[in-house]
Amino acid sequence: MSPSSRSMSGSRTMPVPATASTELPLVECFSSLQGEGLHIGRRQVFLRLGGCNLNCGYCDTDFRICDTCRFETTPGSGRFKAVPNPVSVETLCALLDQWLALAPNLHHALSLTGGEPLLHADALNDWLPVLAERLPIHLETNGTLYQCLPALMPHLTFLSIDLKLEATTGSPTPWNEHRHFLQAARSRPAQVKIVVDTGQDEEELVQGATLVEELLPAAPLFLQPVTRDGGPDVSGEQLLAWQQLLSRHHPDTRVVPQIHPLLRID
Repeated sequence: MSPSSRSMSGSRTMPVPATASTELPLVECFSSLQGEGLHIGRRQVFLRLGGCNLNCGYCDTDFRICDTCRFETTPGSGRFKAVPNPVSVETLCALLDQWLALAPNLHHALSLTGGEPLLHADALNDWLPVLAERLPIHLETNGTLYQCLPALMPHLTFLSIDLKLEATTGSPTPWNEHRHFLQAARSRPAQVKIVVDTGQDEEELVQGATLVEELLPAAPLFLQPVTRDGGPDVSGEQLLAWQQLLSRHHPDTRVVPQIHPLLRID
């Protein structure tokens, strides 16, 4: 099932772009280190899709859909070429095949990111069987479009699921959507991430940890401090206190910042 023509972000609606089932509106494709969570430091191919159904206050990612997208010419080079949007799976596979031939053992997985990749579930249902022949597929998602997940699960090897809490996003926490999403994700390895900021609502943090323990007890829960001015913007003392609090509700609670700002890479 694909999302409806309008998706909810807190109390306001945002249009969802219509896409052809065999093409996707991409923002960029590049090779870099995974900078968050369980697979931090592993080299991955990142496929960023355009559009999002949320409007998180801390988001610094450009996921606008434009007439062209960016393809990195050589993995890790930081040099890009413009490719017309939307993009066919054949165009993407030609690039991936070049990279895999150049460095056969370099990439751990292909990470679908955004924006919100599940806005394009219909096209991904066509694409993922082809892409999965080349690399394992990881999904980075805001954990709200649960209706779209079941059809794609056979092609996914790992899910990184965000819980979007009101204190950081500025919109009401979509608890019902998160609950349904975690239930739908049970058949695959996963991690859950909560971006935290100063002034966090501890009751919401506990509610999130309790939900993860109930529905995905084997998944590590990552507290990721908001990054500002090149580093975490929450004190270490506060992060340790939150970890101690949440470990009572979900024992595998970890604190890991983003590493990209520290290494000055994308």
